[in-house]
Amino acid sequence: MRWALVKVCLAVTVMVVVAFAVPLGMVIKEMARDRAFSNAERQAAAIGPTLSITTDRDALERAVASTQSGAEGRMAVHVPADPAVPGSAPVDIGTQRAEGQDLETTRKVIKASISDVSGGSTLLQPTALSSGQIAIVEVFVPEAEVSNGVATAWLVLAGVGIALIIGSVAVADRLGVRMVRPAQRLAGAAQDLGEGKLGARVPEEGPTELRQAAVAFNSMADQVVQLLANERELAADLSHRLRTPLTVLRLNAASLGDGPAADQTRAAVEQLEREVDTIIRTARDAKPKTQPAGPGSGCDACEVILDRMAFWSALAEDEGREVRLAGVDRPIRIPVARPDLVAVLDALLGNVFRHTPEGTAFSVDVHNGEEAVIVLVSDAGPGISDPRAALARGNSGGRPGSTGLGLDIVRRVAESTGGDVRIGHSVLGGTEVRLWIGLGAATPTRRGHRLRRRGAPA
Repeated sequence: MRWALVKVCLAVTVMVVVAFAVPLGMVIKEMARDRAFSNAERQAAAIGPTLSITTDRDALERAVASTQSGAEGRMAVHVPADPAVPGSAPVDIGTQRAEGQDLETTRKVIKASISDVSGGSTLLQPTALSSGQIAIVEVFVPEAEVSNGVATAWLVLAGVGIALIIGSVAVADRLGVRMVRPAQRLAGAAQDLGEGKLGARVPEEGPTELRQAAVAFNSMADQVVQLLANERELAADLSHRLRTPLTVLRLNAASLGDGPAADQTRAAVEQLEREVDTIIRTARDAKPKTQPAGPGSGCDACEVILDRMAFWSALAEDEGREVRLAGVDRPIRIPVARPDLVAVLDALLGNVFRHTPEGTAFSVDVHNGEEAVIVLVSDAGPGISDPRAALARGNSGGRPGSTGLGLDIVRRVAESTGGDVRIGHSVLGGTEVRLWIGLGAATPTRRGHRLRRRGAPA
């Protein structure tokens, strides 16, 4: 579209320039010719008074020499013999360039004429003498004088025409860019949306039609994101509504003892866990890649942590686990949606109950900083032998009842805020999972210096 507009503007401008420049160039050439011959006529007319008084050669030569053309040798005077004076002869002054036949023709018609000669043209001006005869004043006009200034004028016209063409092409190109760029951005955003980049949006600018298309596209993208967000929230809700009761059932089934009914119950719980794991894995694999939440979104981390700890504390009390909670005495706003934080906490706390023996103590510490919030989940269990492998997606380590997706869910939520997840040794002697939630554009190498850490391990 851009180049098509440029080509159309170029063609129209060239036609306009040619339509005006060619006739104007011809007019300039004709004006230069008229100027040259008008000057020749004035100089020829300057000899008229002398011819009307006398035909003396000396007087005529002085008169011819007083003119510019005569001084340059471009003027001649042809006086015929006077028939009233016996023995008189014609008087010819200067160099004759015109043909004799042209001179006779001019005498007969008694009208100025122009004859073409070698190197230019001659103006033949008839002048009446006192004797009644007709004398001819011949003025030579070189070709260079006829075309004097024409080449310069044509060059100026050509320059103006080229400038107009270049200017029109530049203006057409700018207009084309203004029209094409919004269309290109719309096409690129549509391609990104098709590739799953649901954060793609189009600036609502450009011509009216393209602005309307951008508004419609952005509205459609928002609806798609909202639909997928609802689906994701549903999957997260299923994960903590189904997985948590299943953990309780599995722990209770372990205490049923032996017997066919107990075995069937445990087998049913294990099968149900596998089915739920499959659903969770499928939902998480299909999770759309959206951009981080905008201003005003998020949740109160302390409120969510208190809520989930109240849920897990009942099971901890049944298993004789000592629980410690610190750092949740005041609200802490984080850029993570509540369902996402609930899924993260259930994944971390569920791992403690699934992979540590009954009676193992654990703690949750929250550290609030200017640029980040750290959540530490520590336990006094046997620890994790390979922390890097534990963070790999889908790696369950062969542990029963594990999909290998719990820590991957935690990592994804942390990285969506610019943070990360690290696994180390806790002060309780077991595993410590450190969840780093970024609050702004901080970098992992600097933000740790600005945190108010209370009892965090080195």
